[in-house]
This record gives sequence, C-alpha cells and structure tokens, in this order.
Amino acid sequence: MIQAVLFDFNGVLVDDEPQHCEALQRVLADDGITLSREEYYAHYLGLDDRAGFVEAYRRAQRTLTTEFLKFLVDKKSNLYLELVETTLRLVPGAQEFVRNAAQHFRLGIVSGALRREIDTLLARTELTLQFEVIVAAGDVPQSKPHPAGYLAALHALNLRSPIKAAHCVVVEDSLHGLQAARSAGMPCIVLTTSHPVERIEGRGAAGVWSSLAGHTPAELASL
Repeated sequence: MIQAVLFDFNGVLVDDEPQHCEALQRVLADDGITLSREEYYAHYLGLDDRAGFVEAYRRAQRTLTTEFLKFLVDKKSNLYLELVETTLRLVPGAQEFVRNAAQHFRLGIVSGALRREIDTLLARTELTLQFEVIVAAGDVPQSKPHPAGYLAALHALNLRSPIKAAHCVVVEDSLHGLQAARSAGMPCIVLTTSHPVERIEGRGAAGVWSSLAGHTPAELASL
C-alpha cells in the first residue's frame, strides 16, 4: 500500500524548467560556453546546479575550480530567482493535487534545486506546510540519477514512522529522476512537462501523465 508521495520540484510542482534553462544558458554564455535548449533537456534536466556546471565544462573541455564552481552556482541561482519573480506558475493541477494528497499520504520533496529556491517558491504557493520532508541540493553528496536524494527522504520518513521504499511513490519529470526513483526501489509517475511521452515509455515508469490536472491521489494507491 502506498503511504508516501515524494515529488520532484522543478517541472513537477513548479513549471520553471524554462527559467532554469535560460539562467544556465546565460551564465555559461558569460564564460563563452554555448548551451542549446535541446541540449539542456537532453542532458541537464534533473541534475543539480553543481553537476550541471561540471557537465557543461567537461563537454567544453574546460576545467573548474571549487571556488569558481560555487561562484557559478550562486550566480545562476540569483538569476533564476530574478526570472521567476514575475513568471512563476505552478504545473497544472499541482496545488489541488498536493492538498488532496496531504489528506491521505505523507508528502516530501526531493529536488536538485537549492533549498533557498524551494523555500522561496513554496512560500509563494502556500504549500510549505504540506511537506513532511524536503531534500534539496547539498543535502546529499550525489544528485540524480543517483538515488541518494530519495534514500535520504526515506531515511527522514523512517525517523518518524517506519515506511518501506516500495510504499513511496515518486512523481518526476526527468529521465534522471526516473532512474533515481527506480534505483531507490520506488515506483515512479513521470509527467510529460519536460519530455515527450515517447522518450519516457519503456523506461520502467509506473505511469506517464501529461500533468497533475485531471488526476487524483487515489490513483496512486494501486501502484
């Protein structure tokens, strides 16, 4: 029986992947590295900012120091928050789905976003109090597709009340996230907010939804 729902954040609750893409593109462009939208969605979606910059500089055959990497992450975060200040919107159905799910399941967020970004945006959506656990970038040593984030969320849930991985369902929008959930032993619903359905099917998702609109938490109980 499903007892908990763990949501990715970007592209699942908040429709902000375009802003993340633009922020990353602009920061990289300032250092002479070009990143197309297609490359972002194919290779960077689901990575946290640190892993994203490491990947971009690796592909550009450039080296990164720890200090400069921190500078890039901070610069991108500041730019992202500027972009979403006037363009923030939720994924269709997200607010209602979360509020309904909170009546039946324990809820958490597992994201590669920085905690200050999650906290800032959640406060504006009035959903903060719905989540028992939040795992953000920096809380675990490895980002998706590694399962560390989902395993950390499971550990946090277990500190309050025992729960098995198979009794946690994940809601994701990226292939990296799907891989992380499956590696953690959790069934995963994937939204097509970031990838077309043909890229998701056949990869082991427990379900593929176009958005949270038109779906109810009751559908998760049978997974």
